Amino acid sequence: MELDKMDENDWKYHGEGNKSLVVSNVQHARVLRLLKYSTEDAENSHKTTEQAFRHIQNIVDYSQNVMKPLLGEKFVHNGEAVKLPLDFVRQLSLKVQQERPESRCDKVMDTFSGCALCLPNLTQLSCCCSREHRPPLCIEIKPKCGFLPSSRHVTKEIKHKVCRFCMHQHFKLAHGKWKRLSRYCPLDLFSGNKQRMSLAIKHLIEEPQNNFKIFKGGECIYSCKDDADVLQDVDELAQHLRPYFLPSGSLMNGHQSSKVVLNELIQVIVSALLSSWDPRKTHLSEGRVRCEASLLHRDLLRNTNHCLPKDCVLDKILGTQMLDSLDIEGLNPLFKRVEQHLQDFPKERSSLQIDGPYSQSFLEKIQNCPTEDDGSIEYAVGKVHQYRVAMTAKDCSIMITIATCGEEDGLDQSLEIQPSKPHFTYSVSILDLDPKPYESIPHQSRLDSKIVNHYLRSTLPNNQELANQSVFLGWDREGEDCTLVFHPV
Repeated sequence: MELDKMDENDWKYHGEGNKSLVVSNVQHARVLRLLKYSTEDAENSHKTTEQAFRHIQNIVDYSQNVMKPLLGEKFVHNGEAVKLPLDFVRQLSLKVQQERPESRCDKVMDTFSGCALCLPNLTQLSCCCSREHRPPLCIEIKPKCGFLPSSRHVTKEIKHKVCRFCMHQHFKLAHGKWKRLSRYCPLDLFSGNKQRMSLAIKHLIEEPQNNFKIFKGGECIYSCKDDADVLQDVDELAQHLRPYFLPSGSLMNGHQSSKVVLNELIQVIVSALLSSWDPRKTHLSEGRVRCEASLLHRDLLRNTNHCLPKDCVLDKILGTQMLDSLDIEGLNPLFKRVEQHLQDFPKERSSLQIDGPYSQSFLEKIQNCPTEDDGSIEYAVGKVHQYRVAMTAKDCSIMITIATCGEEDGLDQSLEIQPSKPHFTYSVSILDLDPKPYESIPHQSRLDSKIVNHYLRSTLPNNQELANQSVFLGWDREGEDCTLVFHPV
C-alpha cells in the first residue's frame, strides 16, 4: 500500500470486536485493524502515536514469536504494524460509522494515533479458480475451550463434568447478553468424531451468537441473529449457498434441498478442520472429551474413538489451550505470588517480561516452565504466562475459506476436500491472537466463580433442564426422518 495515497473510498466496513474495528480494501486482499476506545473516555484515554504503535507491534510480535511456533507456521498470519495518514483515518471513521451495528457504537475508532494492524484478508483466497466465477465462501468459527479441567485445584466437581462454554451460556442468558441458549458444545467440535463435530457445527448455524459467521466474496452474509444486516433464517442461508453445493440442473427444492445444502456445507467444514499432512492421530483422554451438558446421546459419547489428526488446526489449538493445566483456581495463588514479588522487587517486572517484549525468551519461559511447583518466582511466572497463552487459544477464531474448482483445474489433490462432486480448494487460518492482559487474571477468577455458582443455582437444583433435554437430530422440522433422543442424567 502507498500510505501517502490512502483513500477512504477504497475501504469498507468489515466487522469489529470489543477492542478493534476492521475495514477491508475493495480491490486488494488486505484488511486494517484499528483500535477502539469507549465514547466516555475517548478524549482522555487515547494513546500517543508511539504508545499505540508499540501496542500494535506487541500484537505482531506475540503472533509471530509465541503463537506461530505453538499453533503452526501455516495457520498464523501475524501481519504488520503501520502508521496511516491522520486525515485518511478521520475520513474513514466518518465513512464506516453508518455501517456499524448500534450495539458496538459505545466505542469509537482511534483517530488520534493513525496506527493500525495490516493483515491479509482471509475471507478471500489468493488463488480462486472457480470457472463459474463464484466468489469464495469463508466460514469463521470461534471454537472456545475444548477440554474439561483435570486439575486437582478445582473445587467444584461440576467443572469436571460440564464445560465452561455450556455453563457460561446460562450466565449470559440470565444477564441479557443473549436471548437464546446455544446448543453448541466445544467438546463435540474438538472430539475428532465426525458425527459429533457435524452436530456441533449444526448447532452453531442454528444459533451463531459471536461464534459463527459466513462471508461470501468478503461480505458477511450470516451471523448473530440480532444483526439486522445479515440473513436471519437457516433455509434462506441454504438457498443462498445452493449454487455451491447443488448442480444447477438439480430438481430438488424446498426443505429437502436446504437440508442437503447445509449438510454438504457441514461436511466441507468438518473435512477442513480435520485436514492434516500427518497421518498420525492425537488421542484425548476420555475425561476431557465428555460434557454432560451436551445434547448428544450417552451411547454415542461412550462408543466413539476420541482422536484428532495430529497437526490439524483443532489439534494445534487444543494443545495450546491445555497449557492451562492448573485451571484459574490453581493459577490464582501463583498470580498472587508474582504480585507480591513485584511489590518487593518492582524493577524485576521487565526481566520477568510481565508486559513483554514477546520474544523468543518469552516463549522459552513458557516451554521450559518446571512441571512441579518448587516455590520459585520463575515457576509462578512461567505458569502465569502459560495461562495467558492458553486464554488466547481459547478465544481465537478459525477462518476456513473455500472456492469451487473443477477436476481439470490441475490443483494438487491435497487441496480437494471432497473427491466426489463439488470440488473445493481451501485454506485454514487462525485469527484473533492478541496477548491477554496480565492484569485481567483476578477478573477471570471472579468471573469463573460467578459462572459456576450461577450454573449450580439455576440448573442443577431443578435438574430437569438436563434430564428432560431432547433434540431432533437432522434438519427436519416436521418430524419426518427424525430420531428423538433423550439425554439422561
